[in-house]
Amino acid sequence: MVSQTDSVTKESVIVVMDANRNKGMADALDWALKHVVRPKDIVSAVGVLDDIGKKNSSCFPINIGISMSGIWEKLEFSSGHAEMNPRELGEEIERKREQYQANLQPFYRQCKRNEVKLEVKLAAGICPTEITLQEARNANTRWIVLDRHLQKYKMFIYGHVECNVAVMKGKDVATLMPSRAPKPDYSSSSCERADAETYPENQPLNDQKNGNPNVVEEGESSIPPPSHCPSWYPLQWRAGYPREFSLSEIEVITNGFADIIYEYEKVKVYEGVLQNTPVTVKSFEEDEQFWSMLTILSRVRHCNIMNIVGYCCTGTNRLVIFDYPCLANVAMNLQCDTAAGNLPWRARWYTAIEIGGSLRYLHEECPDGPIVHQSVCSINIVYLDGYSAMLCNFIAAKWLTEDTPCNGNSTVKCPKPEEDNRLSVDVHDYGLLLVELITGKALPLLESGSLTQAMDPRLTDKDDDSRVVNYMARAALLCLKNDADSRFSISEVLAVVRGDQRAII
Repeated sequence: MVSQTDSVTKESVIVVMDANRNKGMADALDWALKHVVRPKDIVSAVGVLDDIGKKNSSCFPINIGISMSGIWEKLEFSSGHAEMNPRELGEEIERKREQYQANLQPFYRQCKRNEVKLEVKLAAGICPTEITLQEARNANTRWIVLDRHLQKYKMFIYGHVECNVAVMKGKDVATLMPSRAPKPDYSSSSCERADAETYPENQPLNDQKNGNPNVVEEGESSIPPPSHCPSWYPLQWRAGYPREFSLSEIEVITNGFADIIYEYEKVKVYEGVLQNTPVTVKSFEEDEQFWSMLTILSRVRHCNIMNIVGYCCTGTNRLVIFDYPCLANVAMNLQCDTAAGNLPWRARWYTAIEIGGSLRYLHEECPDGPIVHQSVCSINIVYLDGYSAMLCNFIAAKWLTEDTPCNGNSTVKCPKPEEDNRLSVDVHDYGLLLVELITGKALPLLESGSLTQAMDPRLTDKDDDSRVVNYMARAALLCLKNDADSRFSISEVLAVVRGDQRAII
């Protein structure tokens, strides 16, 4: 460990581990004590039991201090757990606590010898991202170290903190992610960009430095952090992209398809790195699904649409590369109290404007005719660096023109439904998104007059902010009452969101 002169404000190192495991569970703590912890530091060792007592609307916190070897635990569990009664749940947590305490006991003695304060906490039923951000917010954090079994949360956590992050890859081996620049300012004086719905199109920025995500292996030289500003361009907008990739190139990008993030609808999603930039690689099982999405995304170009970085079509392989959504999706940000607090009203308003702009492009501005997305929701809207909102997941999207092929190698033509009915699906879903941005959760309907009670209580209401929230609420009502007799286009709704005085109310 590196020595350091005592300072008035002690710094902390947060180590987050999967407490469900026994073997190798403390590798992250062992690595942190060897490489990043300094004398006088505070080390917060957080064990996560996120599969016990899942947190939901009926959960309540229980904080218990254990006056034994300096061990402290923080438990939060549901009062309505479906798999076991409260007594069985308590006994299970107690068994996990004893096991966790036994595994970390040697480290407590080691920290005491080295003048390091060790705080051990056990979090049951809390999402790892929530507890990590909460701990980081309450401490002067210099490093966050994640267990390798929690690596799927690394980009979300990294995007919401300003400290260094390390992710374990194996015993004594970690991926280092140096601290980032401060988050963007969403004050009214610094956010004039809301009036510009799109960045300059057809002008990709060939700037390697701005696109660098700062991911380095231990022992490599540090890379300057990217700026958190709207001018940052992801890989999809740089010169030379999108392009076709060979299977061998994608194997290198994904480290032999080693890190799978999740699976859904016969699609596997892998994590990878391209030009020192994190990416995701989607592998499709169904040919038609692959060609339909690829055909659409190859013909659209908008700064708030998550486009492709590249693709691979060889043999039975159907692969598409996307930029990694560093700050996760809107739903995940709203579910996490800490992350939701980092999305003030003006930021949510910008999200509404940006996604509304992307839908207007799909419905009214595509050169080859209108496109209906059919899956507009908070899960399918992601944030890239700088909190730029991007509409993604075009698996269900359809052209509303008769002559656009569904398959790149086929003459099969897409069906031609009634355009108004199909486009109104997106408008209605956009209204639900507006409600979720206002309330912080999904609700079936936002009635006029109930705005104050419905607003997300985690945010402070300011006079200037109430104006933009009112814009979103009025637009949401138009979308959700969008029946055959009073159907509004996305342009008309977007004008209301923007507060255009000429908007139809």
